[in-house]
Amino acid sequence: MSDIEKNSHCVNGFEKGLGRYLSPVYLKRAATVYIAIAGCGGIGSNCAHNLVRCGFKQFLLIDHDVVDVSNLNRQFYFIAQKGHPKVEMLKENLLAINHDLNITTIQEEIKPNTIDRFFHHCDVIVEAFDNVVSKKLLAETYFNSDKLIVSVSGIAGSGNSDDIIIKKIKNKFYMVGDFTSEISETLHPYSPKINIAAAKQADIIFDYYQRMGEHPKKKESL
Repeated sequence: MSDIEKNSHCVNGFEKGLGRYLSPVYLKRAATVYIAIAGCGGIGSNCAHNLVRCGFKQFLLIDHDVVDVSNLNRQFYFIAQKGHPKVEMLKENLLAINHDLNITTIQEEIKPNTIDRFFHHCDVIVEAFDNVVSKKLLAETYFNSDKLIVSVSGIAGSGNSDDIIIKKIKNKFYMVGDFTSEISETLHPYSPKINIAAAKQADIIFDYYQRMGEHPKKKESL
């Protein structure tokens, strides 16, 4: 009997499908990781659905905004969700992928006096804010923490998508982007580059927890 069949009694159909590609040990580990999506716009919403498809199940969604039609060119929302809180609509969309997720939502902006209350229990923070003040606050608060942080900088415009790279700032702090193309009144956000950056963020987290179970190879005796 395969590992998939042995564990099929305790997983839903989506998770059973994941078992074709991911080990039971990894899936059990991923299911316990608590991931904060700090900003549920283009980066946060697309990173989140990639993480669900990698077996992660525990999420905290933070965003103060509502879905607008101008978001639909790049964010993981639908026209019928216009005017509703992003955190609640993203929760709905993620549960449509895997209905056994544990998702907490907070429709607020982060502030110096509330940030640690929001993120204290998180293992991972996906920094996906669209304003510099919030980005700086999160980075300064958790730069020396033991949390895995993945942030973004420079994801606007089109073309030159190979310029979107990953920089490891320190052991558990990563940044993704081209580090020059910031969103502005003249440089707009579009789906292709937004999705590339969001997928790279998700891949950092996925790879980190995949490798967590690896053991160094023993040196062969001479």
